[in-house]
Amino acid sequence: MDAIEFFRQSAGRWKSNRTTHHLAFKRSEVGESEILVESLEADHPDIIALCQMHDIDPSLAVGGSHVRWDGTMAWDREGEENHQGKTVFAIVPDADNPRQGRLLRERGYAEIVPVVGRFHMDEEDGLVLTTDYETMSSIERFWFASPSMRLRTSTVKRFGGFSTASFCAESRVEASTQGSTQGSTQEMASSSVASQAKAYSVLGW
Repeated sequence: MDAIEFFRQSAGRWKSNRTTHHLAFKRSEVGESEILVESLEADHPDIIALCQMHDIDPSLAVGGSHVRWDGTMAWDREGEENHQGKTVFAIVPDADNPRQGRLLRERGYAEIVPVVGRFHMDEEDGLVLTTDYETMSSIERFWFASPSMRLRTSTVKRFGGFSTASFCAESRVEASTQGSTQGSTQEMASSSVASQAKAYSVLGW
């Protein structure tokens, strides 16, 4: 399996249950979300726009996904937290190896800014994504326990020492059609965002 196959297998509507460990506070927080993943072909306008945003030749992309999510976390305060959002991903594999390369994001996981991470498919066909930001770094791994069960782990290390570790179990609710997403990358940039400390990983996301 290469990265674009992994993304296509992820297309559909998912129910996600999440546990986040706030290591500095020695406490854990649970949450849940509904996630919609739609596959995008390489020539989709949002893929092209995302490549151009990152000054990357759109012809190098092999496709990607549009992701929407709506979730809650246990520590949310009424009216103060927002775990809704949407984003676009574009996959740009290395020329000599389709199982590794760059993953372009319209918004990141640990910081809500456009970002480019490095991905590779491991020996168990899990997708591992490493992203370095200005003030922190994150490592995420995604894998399928079955076609309708996806698991993921993520760790965030802030350069000041604050770290979180999360585990998600996601069950498929229904399949999704490919390439039905409407709207531009610019519209997505103005969407509501989650707080940095509790942000959902946006491969699901």
